[in-house]
Amino acid sequence: MNTIKLPPSVKPVEADIPGDPRQITLIGGNGAGKSLFMEEMMTLCGDRAYRLSALSAFYPEREESTMPGSVDSLYREAVRQRSYMRTDAVSELDKIVYMLFADELESLLQMKAEAMAEGKKLKFRPTKLDIIQRHWERIFPGNHIERDNGRLMFSTSSGRDLVSTHTLSQGEKTVLYYLGATLYAMPGAVIFIDSPSLFVHPSILCNLWNSIEDLRPDCTFVYNSVDEDFVSSRTHNTCIWVRRYDSERHAWEYDIVEPGSRSEELLVELAGSRRPVLFIEGDSRHSIDIRLYSLVFPDMSVRPVGSCDKVIETTRAFNDQQSMHHLSSRGIVDRDRRTDQEVVYLRSRQIMVPDVAEIENIFLLPEVIRLMARRRGRDGEKAVRRVEREVMRMFRKHAEEQALQHVRHKVKRDVECRIDARFSCITAMETHLRSLIVRLQPRKHYNALREQFAAMIRDNDYAGVLRVFNHKPMLPDSGIHLQLGYRTKEDYIGGVLDVLKSSGKEPDTLREVIRHCLHADEPAQPRATRQKK
Repeated sequence: MNTIKLPPSVKPVEADIPGDPRQITLIGGNGAGKSLFMEEMMTLCGDRAYRLSALSAFYPEREESTMPGSVDSLYREAVRQRSYMRTDAVSELDKIVYMLFADELESLLQMKAEAMAEGKKLKFRPTKLDIIQRHWERIFPGNHIERDNGRLMFSTSSGRDLVSTHTLSQGEKTVLYYLGATLYAMPGAVIFIDSPSLFVHPSILCNLWNSIEDLRPDCTFVYNSVDEDFVSSRTHNTCIWVRRYDSERHAWEYDIVEPGSRSEELLVELAGSRRPVLFIEGDSRHSIDIRLYSLVFPDMSVRPVGSCDKVIETTRAFNDQQSMHHLSSRGIVDRDRRTDQEVVYLRSRQIMVPDVAEIENIFLLPEVIRLMARRRGRDGEKAVRRVEREVMRMFRKHAEEQALQHVRHKVKRDVECRIDARFSCITAMETHLRSLIVRLQPRKHYNALREQFAAMIRDNDYAGVLRVFNHKPMLPDSGIHLQLGYRTKEDYIGGVLDVLKSSGKEPDTLREVIRHCLHADEPAQPRATRQKK
């Protein structure tokens, strides 16, 4: 069993990783001490340590490595033993290429001698260069490695003339270096790789390292990486989060992250962050959420995670592991058709819920309209009155449909809770389902909502309507963009975001309005405390 020893810790943790680990990844913020941590791991590995770095592999070396088994040491030994070995290599990549050709020649001579001694036909065995060629053509389809008069040459699918090692792109040199250097690692080596994604295009990154790990199933690979996609791609990974280095005690604060969970991916992504985390709905490319909330909460790391259920689940899971990462986290979900009880519960669990039904309704808040009207040289009160009139008209038209949708949401939630009951037989389950209509009373809730919505219409309760009205066309159909001189609703949204990006009193006021709508500055209280009020 090849146990990997870990550096000293400032707190009690496991001192080693047993059981022949295949992949170990070091993550952490800049300045956390990851590089020193890796160097200490190398020292603890002794003669099994084997370091690779594409950052220095292609350039003349200032100082050769004296580590046993390093590329420099292997090259010096090859020069000493083989009179035909070229001695003018100035970089690690040069040395690997020279050793590959020396191995190629030695293999051919040995096979020829064996065939002559036994009187048999020459039978070729795959050399290191053959192995590299096979993996190279798998990583770069249509490209080939050629042996040309004692030189290593490369052809591409474009049909250009053969090119030498020195004219390869930085990424191609990196692939060649890692493939070759890995083959020269000692048996059972612990191979340390600093920044494995450096110079490598994302499209081939995982394929490259999968191929390299396949070359040496006897070795352990230790990666120092800040690339969360790469870290998540290692399927047998032990992830170590290095958080800080105590130079006086020569010890690190670090944790071993449990593999295979969504929280692991988030920890990897946020390892370098010192800011609290805000989980939101949507994605990073198409939703308004990320564009708006990253400006409203500039002091937080805003991370979209998909659906509202994902926001709730991720915030809970992340806060459950706060003892490990010390990052406070909150979430934001649209109010949609949630009941007041659901909203109270979510807010008690660090999930912010706005006083409007969906994010688009934030752009219809009177305070937002007035501020944007002033910037556009328009009459704010007049714009608010016209927008309110249009929104109330739409709500009056859709009130019954909205009441039905609210009841549907409530019934769906209640059924999910009640259907979990255990049944002794299918008859018991059928009896239970038939009784649900009586217990859930959908018509009673529907009539109550109709009365509530009618009162909002009668009292011209614009704030109440924004709170309950889920209607995607509402923002463009309200005419707010035309009232303020914008061509489209997207232009109006962009205008609000531009204000938040600027400096001065107006963005601070706008930010405060939106935070107030989200109840962002209210401390979350335990659920029991809220129920007592």
